[in-house]
Amino acid sequence: MKLCAIGCGEHAQSSHGPAQKKYAGAHPEWVLAACCDVDRGRAEAHRERFGFARAYGDVEAMLAAETPDAVVVVVPESVTVAVAAPLLERGIPLLLEKPPGRTVEEVDRLIAAADRAGRPVPHQVALNRRYAPLVADLRRRLAQVGPPEAIHHVHYEMTRFDRRDSDFSVTAIHGIDAVRFIAASDYARVRFRYQERPELGAGVANIFMDAVMASGATAHLAFCPVAGVVVERTTVHARGHTFLVHIPMWGAFDSPGLLQHLEAGVLEANAMGETPGAPKESWELGGFFAEYEAFLGALADGRTPSPSLREARQSVAVAESIRQRRDEFKA
Repeated sequence: MKLCAIGCGEHAQSSHGPAQKKYAGAHPEWVLAACCDVDRGRAEAHRERFGFARAYGDVEAMLAAETPDAVVVVVPESVTVAVAAPLLERGIPLLLEKPPGRTVEEVDRLIAAADRAGRPVPHQVALNRRYAPLVADLRRRLAQVGPPEAIHHVHYEMTRFDRRDSDFSVTAIHGIDAVRFIAASDYARVRFRYQERPELGAGVANIFMDAVMASGATAHLAFCPVAGVVVERTTVHARGHTFLVHIPMWGAFDSPGLLQHLEAGVLEANAMGETPGAPKESWELGGFFAEYEAFLGALADGRTPSPSLREARQSVAVAESIRQRRDEFKA
């Protein structure tokens, strides 16, 4: 089976390429057939570094020559729809980097494209926190505690150092989606507060969300992009249970991460992000490899990959609210 990649920029090099190379090494039935980038030289360097068979500077030429069984799209969010929609309309299974669209309207265009082929085209949105090993472990443990209604509160904190993005919602969507996944529930309503920092650049702000989930749980999310450390952490409270998780993203200061489960004041679990003597790369700790296992494994077994565009839609809607500096979101 042939896997092709569109987009060979920094994110593809740091996360997707290594994950693809490792997966293909462990699953010889999947061949890294070709990679493509508007910068043909960059595509060639990507090919050589990660073991793709061929490199292209034109998507149509690659598709015609390779007839891939799946394609990974890692391009700027401003062009994701233009690149991905024609592929879905042709029935090509896709793994799409987040956000799959800057607006709900763009996501709906992709959903329509995926449905146009007669039956839904298999696809997965690369919201990799869902596949970060410690987050996946947290969700399993919460399921053992009880249904979503058993969760009382979720706190999620994302800080970065000197990230002066004019639109941090493109990154914040990871935390937005992670809370939905952890709580096993959509948002019912959200109130936003913005601490603007215009002296650091247009659009730079700390962003705070206070939410009520459809399950009845509450949530607080804090995004501080110009703090002093790269950290993602979540705390989850249920009756008699508290979970504290350090999520190791991008070689964060607290990498390889930690999950602690306390029940009635007693430490029941103290799980590290990696076992002694078996170090993991940042792209493994952050869930990039596991999302390839999920996507390509689902295609091989005939299962439906997740999260789909429909599953990702509300996360895009909340992120769009931040981009537009809205005060409130209601489902």
